Amino acid sequence: MAQILGGIGVTHSPSVAVAFDRGHTERPEWAPFFENTQPVKKWLTALAPDTLVIFYNDHLNRFPLSTYPTFAVGCDDTLRVADEGHGRRDLPDVPGDSELAWHICRHLVANEFDITMCQEMEVDHGVLSPLPLIADPPWQIKVIPIAINVILHPLPTARRCWRLGEAVARAIAAFPGERRVVIAGTGGLSHQLQGKDFGFVNPEWDNEFLDLIESDPEQLVALSHDTYMDRGGAESIEMIIWLAMRGALSGKLRRVQRVYWPRLTGLGMLALQPEATAA
Repeated sequence: MAQILGGIGVTHSPSVAVAFDRGHTERPEWAPFFENTQPVKKWLTALAPDTLVIFYNDHLNRFPLSTYPTFAVGCDDTLRVADEGHGRRDLPDVPGDSELAWHICRHLVANEFDITMCQEMEVDHGVLSPLPLIADPPWQIKVIPIAINVILHPLPTARRCWRLGEAVARAIAAFPGERRVVIAGTGGLSHQLQGKDFGFVNPEWDNEFLDLIESDPEQLVALSHDTYMDRGGAESIEMIIWLAMRGALSGKLRRVQRVYWPRLTGLGMLALQPEATAA
C-alpha cells in the first residue's frame, strides 16, 4: 500500500537557488537559513521516501499566459530542468513517477477536479529552488509536480487548494502498489516584487501563518485572496499552495522543523510528520 509519511511547506525564492548554485550557503546572510533546513534533509534521509508529490506554481516557463491551467499534473518519467532565461542550471533532470501520477489523475477526475495532464514536463524554480534543500543531486527520489495557478486570475480559492490536497491524499491511499510518499507545498511567504511596495515583507504575518498552518489551518482556508495579498504582498498569494500540502495530512502531527529568515522575501520551511508514521 502507499503511505504519506509527512509534509513540507517551503518557500521557493530564486535567490535561494542562486545562493546554492554560487556556494554562498555559509555566508552570514544565508547561513542561518541553510543550516536550519539541514534537519529536514536528515529526516527525509531517515524516512527514505520513494516519491515526493510537490504542489507549486509555474512561473511562465512551462505554461504561457495564453494557456495557463488551474491545476496540472506532471505525468512524465523525466522532469526536465527549465531554462528560465539565464541558461539551464547545472542540475540533473528530475526522475518522475508516472505510474502514481496517472493514478492520481484518474482519481482527481473521478472526484470532479478538472486537471491538465502533462505527458511532457519541465520544472522551474518552483520545484528546483527548494529541492536541493531536502535532497542531494543526483536525485534519489521521484517527483510528481502538481502546478496550481496563482498567476492568472481567476485563481482557485484557498479552500479549493485544501480540497485538492485532501483528494490527492485519498488517491495515494487508494494506490494498489507500494509507495512511501512525502507531500510538499512551495511558494510565498510574504513578498512583493513590483510597484511602490517592492521589497515588502511582513514577518508578523509570516509567523502567524506558520503557526496557523500547523495548528489551526481552517482559519487560513477561510481567507480571501485579497486578505493574503493585503497582509503579505501581491506575490504572497502563493501561500495558498501550502494549504494543498496541509490538506493532504491528517491526524495528529508532530513538528520536525520550523525555519523563518526574512530577506527580500519571507523565507521559511515547516516540516510535519503524522504521529502514526513517526511511531
